[in-house]
Amino acid sequence: MATAATVVLAAGGGQRFRSGSGGHKLLALLDGRPLVCFAVEAALSAGADETVVVTGSVELAGHLPPEVTVLENASWAEGQATSLAVALDWCRRQGHATAVVGLGDAPGIPGAAWRALLDVRAPLAVATFAGRRHPPVRLERSVWGAVPVVGDEGARGLLRSPGVVEVPCPGAAADVDTVEDLARVAPLLRRESGTAVAHRLSRPGSSSGSGALGGG
Repeated sequence: MATAATVVLAAGGGQRFRSGSGGHKLLALLDGRPLVCFAVEAALSAGADETVVVTGSVELAGHLPPEVTVLENASWAEGQATSLAVALDWCRRQGHATAVVGLGDAPGIPGAAWRALLDVRAPLAVATFAGRRHPPVRLERSVWGAVPVVGDEGARGLLRSPGVVEVPCPGAAADVDTVEDLARVAPLLRRESGTAVAHRLSRPGSSSGSGALGGG
């Protein structure tokens, strides 16, 4: 039986956030919890056969649920694609047929979005939020060999190819890249849900640094 993994990329240095706060963004508190916990818990709730978290620039294991598999990317400074490569190599060795990959700094992506990417039948698919592409992305084993292993291109080139399936999802397509992003996201996540969050976080000028996974 074919198996699938959800993968959270959480290895980057977050320099824009560090320059404004002195701390690592993935450990910044959002509603009393480290930022990374939101993405990891959403990925875990989707019910894949395995949930993988790729770490690198900061120790996260003590903040993660015991059910997840933690992989360290020693080459994280060479680009987000190296984290994706670590994840896909692990998935290949575990015999998974599909990896659904998202970002550790995107707290507004709910488990339902991850689940939607697990359920769609397509070798290559990407979530959309209020019509805008943003991870998670679905990568079946047949496309893994075409994903670059260094730099910041990652799956972005693949997502420009014809035949990519877009999957409309609930949630908010916004990454936390700066201290200002965190301040803006926090009250919205507390007070709102669904399309109201997606609409306000997707407004022009909001941050969306989805990197090698190719958001739009």
